[in-house]
Amino acid sequence: MVPAPIARPQPPYYGYGRVPPPLPPGAPSPPTTAAAGPAKVALLVPLSGANADLGQALLDAAQLALFESGADRLILVPRDTGGNAAGAAGAARAVIGDGVRLILGPLLAPEVEAVKPVAQEAHINVIAFSTVTSLAGGNIYLMGFLPRQEVVREVGYARERGLARFAALAPNSPYGHLMADALREAASGSGGSVTKVEFFDPRAGDVSPAIQRLLPGGGAEGHAEPPGVSPPAASFDALLLPEGGTRLKQIAAQVKGAGGNSNPVQLLGSGLWDTPDIGSDPALAGGWFASSPPEARQQFERRFSATYGHNPPRLASLGYDAAALAAVLARGQTGEPFSQQAILNPSGFTGVDGLFRFTPSGLVQRGLAVLEVEPQGTSVISPAPQSFQDVGF
Repeated sequence: MVPAPIARPQPPYYGYGRVPPPLPPGAPSPPTTAAAGPAKVALLVPLSGANADLGQALLDAAQLALFESGADRLILVPRDTGGNAAGAAGAARAVIGDGVRLILGPLLAPEVEAVKPVAQEAHINVIAFSTVTSLAGGNIYLMGFLPRQEVVREVGYARERGLARFAALAPNSPYGHLMADALREAASGSGGSVTKVEFFDPRAGDVSPAIQRLLPGGGAEGHAEPPGVSPPAASFDALLLPEGGTRLKQIAAQVKGAGGNSNPVQLLGSGLWDTPDIGSDPALAGGWFASSPPEARQQFERRFSATYGHNPPRLASLGYDAAALAAVLARGQTGEPFSQQAILNPSGFTGVDGLFRFTPSGLVQRGLAVLEVEPQGTSVISPAPQSFQDVGF
């Protein structure tokens, strides 16, 4: 089946702290509220506190989604959570009292946990931005980018390319252990194996001890074997590095130095690699990572920048797609537009982050592409699927 498109929503905006963006040239004026009244949908984001900038970007992206296509069946009701559980619960009670029929957000796991019982009591579904999978289920649907699916996608592609032995070098943190467990599961499920997993202290300045345990010739950056002596071959074909920023670049350089030039190990990344400057480090060139298909997202980023005068953070696209999804659901011809049945459309939806749908357990499934790191950025080496008939999880 062809996925149901997010047909770029339409509603009027009832502002929260900012003047809405201008309509495109030639676009019709926003429609007025019909006598029967459009459905109210809440957006709970941190507009104050440590994550205020990200919360504002999510709101800006949601506004942009609603203005780009327009719909007369939805009113967006934004509320500030303050970035904490008490604020999120209070915001949920306020919007429910205001008559909302669906909640988008909140962002952080403690906020989602606080909102869940409030929304359950009111029989309101929640499409949240968290990635903590234990929160999903019941009336909670998680729209955040789930790391496990990234690993499944890139391991599947690596197996297609003939790579069978995998390893991981990950931070000793809940995220690092989640990624290592996902690698074991994905490799086993695809007929491969995980030969080594090493963890490093994310607070330490030097990860050389972990690299020495991982690679026979590993060590400090700049380590080299004596002249004429090749480093011992690694016991794996591909190495998962779920890290980002400066730490990632340091690790990649040390791994490359330890492995030498013969039979280089294929580097695999995570969502932390999905940054504009990922291609600036030669040690990462040729690495693979799974991500949403970049073209539609890049177009969204250009429109966002043109409207608001600055580039959006990576997670802003979640605000756009959530608002667009709500507008599509609001157009439902029969029944309750924001019901579990409507949200669980098996064909899914298409947003600026590509194909997605929700499972009965409340988790999002995404159609991801595989990207390769190049000096000038990235290129798609395995396109995202066009329908869920081609997706395996």
